[in-house]
Amino acid sequence: MNDAMKDLTRFPVDDADLARLRSRLADDAAASDILDVAYRTVDSPIGPLLLAATQKGLVRVAFDLEDFDTVLTALADKVSPRVLESRHRLDAVATELDEYFAGRRQEFDLPLDFAMSSGFRQDVQRYLPHIGYGQTQSYRQVAEGVGNPKAVRAVGTACATNPLPVVVPCHRVLRSDGSLGGYLGGLEAKSLLLELESTSGG
Repeated sequence: MNDAMKDLTRFPVDDADLARLRSRLADDAAASDILDVAYRTVDSPIGPLLLAATQKGLVRVAFDLEDFDTVLTALADKVSPRVLESRHRLDAVATELDEYFAGRRQEFDLPLDFAMSSGFRQDVQRYLPHIGYGQTQSYRQVAEGVGNPKAVRAVGTACATNPLPVVVPCHRVLRSDGSLGGYLGGLEAKSLLLELESTSGG
C-alpha cells in the first residue's frame, strides 16, 4: 500500500491531510506527464481569484462571480480534461499578484498561454500589456494600436472576454469619454485596480 492510500485509511481526515493528498496527487500527475492544467485559488483585494496554468504558462485568471466550477469546466473542454489543483505550480503567479496588489510590482514577468482566445481577440489581448502601469487608453486607441481603427466594438468584446484579467490589463481600457465601460470582474474591481495604480507611482 502506497503512502497516499495509507493516508486515506486514517480517520478522521482533516484539512491538512487533504491538502497533503492533493499536493501528492498533483506531484504524481506532473511526474507522470498527465497534468495539463494546474489550478489554485488566492485571496485578493478584489475577491478570490482562480489561477490556472499549462506547461506553456498562465492560461486563466478568473473572478469569483464567474463561478470557478464553470471556469474549470471550460478549461477542461477547451484546453484539456486533465485538470488538477496544484498550489505550488502557481506559486510564482500568486507571489507576483501579491506584489502587484501591494503596489510593489508594475509589470508581470510570467509566461502566458493564450489558448482560451484566438484571432482578433487574442491580438488585442496580446497588445494590452503595452499599456503602461497607471496609464489608460480608449477602446478606439487600442483598435488603432492593433492596426484596425474601425474595430472599436470588437476591442470591447476582446476586453470583456479577456481570460487573463489583472495580468493582461484590460482594466486600463476606458471609453472615449473617460468612463469605465464594462469589466468582467465588475466595475468596483476595475475602479479599485485603476485607483491602486494611480496611487502606487504609476
